[in-house]
Amino acid sequence: MTALGKLFRTTAFKLSLAYLVVFAIGAGLVLGRVAWNVKALMDEQIGTTIEAEIKGLSEQYTGGGIRRLVNVIEQRIRQPGASLYLVTSFNGQTITGNIDELQPGVLDRPGLIETSYRRTGDTDARDHTHRALARIFVLPGGFRLLVGRDLGDRETLRNVMGRALFTSLAWLVLIGTLGGLFVARRVLHRVDVIGDSAGRIMKGDLTQRIPVSGSNDELDRLALNLNAMLERIAELMTGLKEVSDNIAHDLKTPLTRLRNGAEEALRTARDPDDYRAALERMIDESDGLIRIFNALLTIARLEAGQSGADMAPFDVADVTRDVGELYEPLAEEQGAGLELDAQSGLRVIGNRELIGQATANLIDNALKYGVGDSGGPAQVSVVARRAGANAEIVVADRGPGVSVEDRSRVLDRFVRLEGARSRPGSGLGLSMAAAIAKLHGGQLRIEDNEPGLRVVLSLPLEEEPREQKAAVLALPVAANPRTAS
Repeated sequence: MTALGKLFRTTAFKLSLAYLVVFAIGAGLVLGRVAWNVKALMDEQIGTTIEAEIKGLSEQYTGGGIRRLVNVIEQRIRQPGASLYLVTSFNGQTITGNIDELQPGVLDRPGLIETSYRRTGDTDARDHTHRALARIFVLPGGFRLLVGRDLGDRETLRNVMGRALFTSLAWLVLIGTLGGLFVARRVLHRVDVIGDSAGRIMKGDLTQRIPVSGSNDELDRLALNLNAMLERIAELMTGLKEVSDNIAHDLKTPLTRLRNGAEEALRTARDPDDYRAALERMIDESDGLIRIFNALLTIARLEAGQSGADMAPFDVADVTRDVGELYEPLAEEQGAGLELDAQSGLRVIGNRELIGQATANLIDNALKYGVGDSGGPAQVSVVARRAGANAEIVVADRGPGVSVEDRSRVLDRFVRLEGARSRPGSGLGLSMAAAIAKLHGGQLRIEDNEPGLRVVLSLPLEEEPREQKAAVLALPVAANPRTAS
């Protein structure tokens, strides 16, 4: 009974019950309308028959008087299934007919009327009172002629229609109730499965997913959306755990250096200049920690979809040229080669400052880690180009590159390969660039430059008007020969 009551309380059963009530009302209205139309049709046919008989009998009266009319009516009365006839004098005295009793005042009401009557030969008026549709016609000389038809067939049909309506509604209620229980049971089972999965997820099992039946109904679509949400939550929780672990491990070294520097200053410093130098070193270490924390916060906001500024259209080529020109003095100071080739007309919708930050991170990494095996200066090329429906910022170097198995790992936070640990950095540059690309609906790809490393920041281009799109597609795509390999 508890399970049955649970079924009755489900929304699916209540909706099924509501539809059942609506269908029952509709079926009742349809059958009622059909019965009314049948009754009107039968009444019309009876009225037509009565009119035809009255016309014929009145002609008999006109041709032979009352005697011929009486003879004709008596002949018709003796035939099976005869109509109802009654002829009276001007003072209401019965002359002939097969009706013994009428409602009072019927003979004084000309036209087609419905009345009760008792046929000649009936013994019990209570059991043999009938209904008839009749018409009173006044003949010349004051005689009254009544012609009618019994309504027994109409009453029988009405009873049949009533029983059909009752039976149909009974079956409709039965089938609708059973169908509602069946639908409610199926829906309740699916909802219970979703509830059980949600309960296990709330207990901490983030690997649990809501089952999908494969029917692609609304519950399946809900389950798919919930599963996608759970995947995103699991990714964020994993990222939070990784950040916590990385902070615990990778920030331990600079904090230890900061403490050791303070302890060494207390132990070895002899004059204010020594203390000042120690404080300056501690400030440099603190600035480095602050930069790391700011980078972590920026990556967290980007991965959460918070850009920190409004998105607006801009040309990627302009940003690439500005950042490249900013790094040219640094490249000259290091003796490195920096080539820039930016194709104009690469308009995207995004945050100009964030794209500039990502490009700066890629160029900075290339200048730091793009030194060849011979130890010579880095050779870096920066290209902004169109690639189908995307704009690509390609930063390539001729350094040692990254092995295939490490290309996905270098996008994680604080990951620094063996060859990069001797150089300054925190291992957050590529992570931030990947987060910026994801925020803008693009991606960051790590490729082989043969030799060296090629990093591609791909962003979707702004939708162009149709009249401009054909002209843009007809333009040749420029390529840097140093990055086309």
